Amino acid sequence: MAYSYRISGLTVACDFPLAGAVATEPAVTPDVRVRLADVPQTLEGGAALGPNWDMFGEDFLLRAPRLARFLIRGGREIVIALEDGATARDASAYVLGTAFGILLHQRGALVLHGAAVARGGEAIAICGHSGAGKSTLAAALCRRGWALVTDDLCALSPGDDGRPVIRPDGRQLKLWQEAVEALDLGEQRGEAVLARFEKYFVAPAEVATEATPLRAIYVLRESRPPLTDGIEPLPLPDAMHMLDREAYRPGLRLKMGVRPELVAQSAGMLAHVRMFELTRPRDLARLPETVEALLAHWELAAA
Repeated sequence: MAYSYRISGLTVACDFPLAGAVATEPAVTPDVRVRLADVPQTLEGGAALGPNWDMFGEDFLLRAPRLARFLIRGGREIVIALEDGATARDASAYVLGTAFGILLHQRGALVLHGAAVARGGEAIAICGHSGAGKSTLAAALCRRGWALVTDDLCALSPGDDGRPVIRPDGRQLKLWQEAVEALDLGEQRGEAVLARFEKYFVAPAEVATEATPLRAIYVLRESRPPLTDGIEPLPLPDAMHMLDREAYRPGLRLKMGVRPELVAQSAGMLAHVRMFELTRPRDLARLPETVEALLAHWELAAA
């Protein structure tokens, strides 16, 4: 039995259910297939090697110790070999995270590590390092009437008018229990993302269903001395550097792409999208202040 999903605008057929992804009607010819099968330990003649990955031609082999090996092929297929004692449910997080991020890089998308929400036919992306609070801020905005476009992976591609668009990702938010409680989302909380961790899938009240033009990117940072709360625009050279840094697995992106092409891709996007640094306290009790500041800034920026 194949399970069907739409992830980052791509139709996906999978041998097993993907935890946290929203099932859809099957496609006659899916864009991506995810299946369980044998996968080699290494790639013969690997052109590039890392501590837990090999790359050769259109093939990328990712090794997750004690979990699985993932062979990502040409942006079309993810083949998974589970290690002893591991389950397909355990592998889901890698499929929807690193493995799919690599697949999107293979397809030439500009992939940001962030969440995105939309209102009024336009989207903003919220970026930052792991644990910066991207999903929590996105969830708070959804509580204020925004629609969730994507969480964790923002795959950008040119729309018909040249402006970059984000395609709906078809997955739920992932929130720590303290964020679930602070946002009063207990009724929308689902199963745990991984066993032994108090991080849960949370269904947003509203989700985007169409590709949405990206208007702005907000990069989160914590307000610790000498930094103070506020939102500041990034000049183009700084925005280019920041965009590089906020790409999903930026080191792998550089290994997989040609530097001039990546620079041109980023410059083309920033011709249409403004980028800001959002400095705020890492304190859930003060999250409403951050939401109000962002909403006020957005109203001015969108005017």
